[in-house]
Amino acid sequence: MQSSSIVINTKPILASIHANSSCNHRKESSNSALFTAKFNRLQSKKAITLRRPPQNGCRNRFVSSKCTSRRFSSEFNDLIPHSRLPSNSQQISCFRSYNRKQIGVKRFTSGFFADKSTFHLPKNLLDNTEVRKVHVPHASVGPEEPHAASTTWPDGVAEKPGLDLLDTEAERIEFENFLRFELPSHPKLHRGQLKNGLRYLILPNKVPPNRFEAHMEVHVGSIDEEDDEQGIAHMIEHVAFLGSKKREKLLGTGARSNAYTDFHHTVFHIHSPTSTKDSEGDLLPVVLDALNEIAFHPKFLASRVEKERRAILSELQMMNTIEYRVDCQLLQYLHSENKLSKRFPIGLEDQIKKWDADKIRKFHERWYFPANATLYIVGDIDDIPKAVNHIEAVFGQNGMENEAPAPPTPSAFGAMASFLVPKLTVGLSSGLSQDRSPVSLEQSKKFRKERHAVRPPVQHNWSIPGSYKEANPPQIFQHELLQNFSVNMFCKIPVHKVRTFGDLRNVLMKRIFLSALHFRINTRYQSSNPPFTSVELDHSDSGREGCTVTTLTVSAEPRNWQNAIKVAVQEVRRLKEFGVTNGELARYLDALLKDSEQLAAMIDNVSSVDNLDFIMESDALGHTVMDQRQGHESLVSVASTVTLEEVNSVGAEVLEFISDFGKPSAPPPAAIVACVPKKVHVEGIGETEFKIEPEEILAAVEAGLKEPIEAEPELEIPKELISSEQLEKLLLQQCPSFVPVDQDMKMTKVYDEETGIVQRRLSNGIPVNYKITKNEANCGVMRLIVGGGRAAETAEGKGAVIVGVRTLSEGGRVGNFSREQVELFCVNHLINCSLESTEEFISMEFRFTLRDDGMRAAFQLLHMVLEQSVWLDDAFDRAKQLYLSYYRSIPKSLERSTAHKLMLAMLDGDERFVEPTPSSLQQLSIEQVKDAVMSQFVSNNMEVSIVGDFTEDDIESCIMEYLGTVGEKRGSERVQKYSPIIFRPYTADLQNQQVFLKDTDERACAYVAGPAPNRWGFTFDGKNLLESVINASANGENADKDLQGKLRSHPLFFAITMGLLQEIINSRLFTTVRDSLGLTYDVSFELNLFDRLKLGWYVISVTSTPEKVHKAVDACKNVLRGLHSNQIAPRELDRARRTLLMRHEAESKSNAYWLGLMAHLQATSVPRKNISCIKDLPSLYEAATIEDVYVAYEQLKIDEKSLFSCIGVAGSQAGDPITASTEEEELLGGLQNVIPVGRGSSTMTRPTT
Repeated sequence: MQSSSIVINTKPILASIHANSSCNHRKESSNSALFTAKFNRLQSKKAITLRRPPQNGCRNRFVSSKCTSRRFSSEFNDLIPHSRLPSNSQQISCFRSYNRKQIGVKRFTSGFFADKSTFHLPKNLLDNTEVRKVHVPHASVGPEEPHAASTTWPDGVAEKPGLDLLDTEAERIEFENFLRFELPSHPKLHRGQLKNGLRYLILPNKVPPNRFEAHMEVHVGSIDEEDDEQGIAHMIEHVAFLGSKKREKLLGTGARSNAYTDFHHTVFHIHSPTSTKDSEGDLLPVVLDALNEIAFHPKFLASRVEKERRAILSELQMMNTIEYRVDCQLLQYLHSENKLSKRFPIGLEDQIKKWDADKIRKFHERWYFPANATLYIVGDIDDIPKAVNHIEAVFGQNGMENEAPAPPTPSAFGAMASFLVPKLTVGLSSGLSQDRSPVSLEQSKKFRKERHAVRPPVQHNWSIPGSYKEANPPQIFQHELLQNFSVNMFCKIPVHKVRTFGDLRNVLMKRIFLSALHFRINTRYQSSNPPFTSVELDHSDSGREGCTVTTLTVSAEPRNWQNAIKVAVQEVRRLKEFGVTNGELARYLDALLKDSEQLAAMIDNVSSVDNLDFIMESDALGHTVMDQRQGHESLVSVASTVTLEEVNSVGAEVLEFISDFGKPSAPPPAAIVACVPKKVHVEGIGETEFKIEPEEILAAVEAGLKEPIEAEPELEIPKELISSEQLEKLLLQQCPSFVPVDQDMKMTKVYDEETGIVQRRLSNGIPVNYKITKNEANCGVMRLIVGGGRAAETAEGKGAVIVGVRTLSEGGRVGNFSREQVELFCVNHLINCSLESTEEFISMEFRFTLRDDGMRAAFQLLHMVLEQSVWLDDAFDRAKQLYLSYYRSIPKSLERSTAHKLMLAMLDGDERFVEPTPSSLQQLSIEQVKDAVMSQFVSNNMEVSIVGDFTEDDIESCIMEYLGTVGEKRGSERVQKYSPIIFRPYTADLQNQQVFLKDTDERACAYVAGPAPNRWGFTFDGKNLLESVINASANGENADKDLQGKLRSHPLFFAITMGLLQEIINSRLFTTVRDSLGLTYDVSFELNLFDRLKLGWYVISVTSTPEKVHKAVDACKNVLRGLHSNQIAPRELDRARRTLLMRHEAESKSNAYWLGLMAHLQATSVPRKNISCIKDLPSLYEAATIEDVYVAYEQLKIDEKSLFSCIGVAGSQAGDPITASTEEEELLGGLQNVIPVGRGSSTMTRPTT
């Protein structure tokens, strides 16, 4: 799905300690309509489209875990678990979601919009600082356990003390004693240890109800591999997980399972219901039994080893993208002194091909035993003693037996793949097996001795202040697939464990300091044309790498790289030398406390998986585990002791490796790494060789050190955007009122008791839906949806809507308020706002807290955007330049080039579904893009939905005062009319295409796509399929009027049946193309079903090797077309139904999900949407039959003349390379972000499934 999502304010203070500014070319999902944004915290669900490849943009240091991007961080917000949406999985929803992409600064997932409580500590903190240590059972495992990162400074080196705060000696002693108090431990966390050494942690948690998470963490990873074992831990993960028969037995229960490997551990995890209708009792012992088999008794049958060898080699090639190669380069230089630089979890291809089952088994025997593992159980577990008994019964005898090892099995060889790949995983499938004999007691003792005291077991060269040595020269990684310049300056120190109030206080002060840096860079340069694309400063702990790393990352267009470095260094110096102001201290401290309060109020709404991830991270780093309420209480107790001088002193230490670069007293950088293109585009010349030397990078840094700097001035921050006097005047002018929602019923307020949804309509024509819920306490979310989107663009204004939306965000001004004032207004009120354009809609979303009139502030901002948006010429110029840069980067991405070529062939070159070409951009004017956007903002073409923990009086007051006073605008007829969208008629040369990309390494991908109906049963050729289904059902002799008859007459018939069909086809693709044939590691079937546009399409995406990709495509087509010859089985439908129902149940606890459900409830452009589409969802899934699914299947165009495919191949012998010039480039089309650079993806393998 093409989208232009803009983040107006991203609340820098509430993320991990990470200062980021993307000012000119801020990150954005301006991608082909075949692609969709990745799932994140602000989305309700993922739209069904072709998955887009990794985003281009500035470097992302976050280490990905499973399908998320997380990093072990020392910030206080990462010392308590946060809430997030339950699933990152692909899904088809009954309502089109509005994907929120991160533009510019990163979207923080640290609980920015989390709930807050009304808990307050006494003001006299020093008199109330006694910490009662909560007594809970503790295992011998803890912060000092083998999986905790090292925190030891070299002898003679100590961290600098803070400033003296108090005058008298008694006060100083009392204060120092307070800072030494230990932080409270989580009161509900139960720890224990079996006699065989297995440690376990149990945390009761009711979200989601009747489900639990069980994760088995084995403390072995790629760092423990010998020179001839590189990748063997990941191989064991695959074979053990997918070879487990007991895990397979859980597939019909509604359980989900997966696994991953990284530097320091291997994790097998199962998400399961506590019981099922078919099970006789508790499922916990069944899940534990499966984990026991997977971790300690895997089956090393030769056939399974060969099958997973093929999968891993395919995964290797799939993941060996330029982004991954950049990650590897960063890690290699950052950790050049130890094994982390050459033990990437994916391993080495030549070694993966050679291992036999015996070699794999020996590594397993050396490391996989109970004393080297920790079991985590978090979920709806009421009886802790019973759970402990289950653990003892299942695992208690492991490691205590005395049996001979199993005999070796013969070896064999697998297929080819590239040399490196990140986090890898396995999938759901069947497996043959033979049991491995347990390790003898004597061997077990021997293995325990091999355990390392520190995880990971490596020695680092710390960046030690005052011991300056000759720094390594900057390293340069140059590659033809890189589009933009980026440089990373690293500083590496030991992890400082957060265990006392003093530790927490230091974290708070760093957070305040770096929040100021983020905002300064973002606002100072946003209104101009900055030389950089983005500037990020990240300070975070890594349990995987066993260190704390501070990174300054500067990204820029190649022609501006020297000025970009100079400006970044200059701003770091300014903050270090002059510090934060009093206003910044007060502002960011208050915002952090508000955020913490929200998290505390949310204590009963955090999902089990989030709690579990948090506990695992905290244990890995040695931090004290607190719950949200304890975290907030502890933060409040230290907040008032913070002084401006100490904040500036503590923060300055973080920046010294940059601000004092080259001085003997400064910590030397651990590494400086630049990632640059080989060729760049020069206007009027074309592609030119890009040259850069290490000395030039150092010269740019030194130039920044010499630039003059001045202290930061205080900014005036508006307390409100609309004063009470202005509001009173607006009310008198507009005289707003509620009018009948339905002209037939004449009701001005329609309330549905079952869903709690209220429908209203204002006298200016704006319809409003709202729902009051306690799902997220003291928190709310609001979305404005405007019909039209890019489909409303004309032939003369191609790209006008997407560029216009971007322009509106780049300016960031409303009324007489500057962008800086608007952003600080959002900071003070904890508002997060994003603006997005898609093919059929423009949407604007606000997340806010109910504290301090946060909802009213969000409504004021929405009113100002609708009534007093400011369009700026320089913002328009930046938006156009951004899309021009995106366009030129497409030929450097195999996935994007392949997908865009397919998209243009399928939709007959319709540019509304790809990014605007350079010629289209040149023809646009600011008046044109403004008209294209604002003409869609007419009253009866808009809809506002709000979900949150507010009162009826408060929400209706805000609706009336701020939406009711928006001036009435007519003219939706123009937006309702758009040029027809057609699928290209059959043309042999365009039906099956290929793309070739020159690259040093071989890779291949392919996309297969074709027409489908939209969500409501309309097709591009004018058919009304739902009407046909209703008529056929009415004429049927055996129609079940209560169940099947209800589904077939329901507006959601095709949304329901298409969703089930997607689940079934995906399962078959995995079983056949991946598991049985071994042609791919990753294959998926996705549906893109529109709401307003009368069409949809399906896409199969598959990755493979150049040798196998054609066979993989043929296999995918056979699976897609084989549903008649190989009929859908009842168990397949039951599994798909259970998956979608569980997903709906889990996500119904999210405000954002309810926004998606409520979307288009009163939209005239989506006439079939009504309240029954929300109420009847579960019953419609239950009513669906195999026959119904086949009705949906028949509407997919899968014949050779309707199906489009495009195969992309990269390699040194790939054929003619993709060019980016003249008319060929115009057809290729597409603009996207600069390639992300980071060291995250290379530290872990992908999820197994």
